[in-house]
Amino acid sequence: MIREGMIARNMRPNMVSAGFLYPGYSAEDDYPAIERALGEVSLPVVHTLMREDAHRVDALLDIGGPDVLGEGARALRAMGVKAAVWACTSGSFVFGWEGAARQVADVQEITGVPASSTSFAFVHAAQELGVTRVAVAATYPADVAAQFAGFLGHAGVEVVALSCRGIVTAAEVGTLGRDEVLAFVAANDHPDAEAVLVPDTALHTVAWLDELEALVGKPVLTANQVSVWEGLRLASGPGGLPPRTGLGRLFAVPATVSAGITGLGRHTWKL
Repeated sequence: MIREGMIARNMRPNMVSAGFLYPGYSAEDDYPAIERALGEVSLPVVHTLMREDAHRVDALLDIGGPDVLGEGARALRAMGVKAAVWACTSGSFVFGWEGAARQVADVQEITGVPASSTSFAFVHAAQELGVTRVAVAATYPADVAAQFAGFLGHAGVEVVALSCRGIVTAAEVGTLGRDEVLAFVAANDHPDAEAVLVPDTALHTVAWLDELEALVGKPVLTANQVSVWEGLRLASGPGGLPPRTGLGRLFAVPATVSAGITGLGRHTWKL
């Protein structure tokens, strides 16, 4: 059953609006937090069906299935968003590179607007910052985290350190607070990494992005952060996404649609 979170309320015709398909309920409040921080943007969230809350491959394949995403995409289309993002890292990379691309193509076909997913957002964000070597601080079990490392490797991003917290459910991930998140990221940085990547949209991070980067002294890319960046980048059109402060280095640099997906109705994958 689809439930709408933030409806595209009071959306003016020229307002930048990116919509998100978010499985279940864990850290969806990161999205209104970013909306408030940026101002003059609309970030509606549609909560998609999660039959089983588990960071297990079979459950993740169901969470990201075409029936689930199709229903959510139709809800986003009705909102009139200008871009759409499947805001689930594990529910996209477990399908592999081509499978994740098909997910995005299906969402784009239904919504009629540029689309992406969190897994591709991580790749595009790394490209935007010129990052090729990363540490991954994953909340997932080891077998799932390894698939994310493989997805990044397909894009030419080398994972120099991969850590796994081994949490099975998104619900548990969503309970982790500031001190736990800061400690987890700091403990799993690596001196050879140019950035730390923190997958899992169930993890709260956006309130602490600048703290995280100050702590490790390098860019920190987190799932909800890159999802919103990707959506706004695609929704902003030729003018690109202007730089903003307070949301990490990724938002502090101008971004354009040239870094990955272009065009309506079809995709140009540069990688």
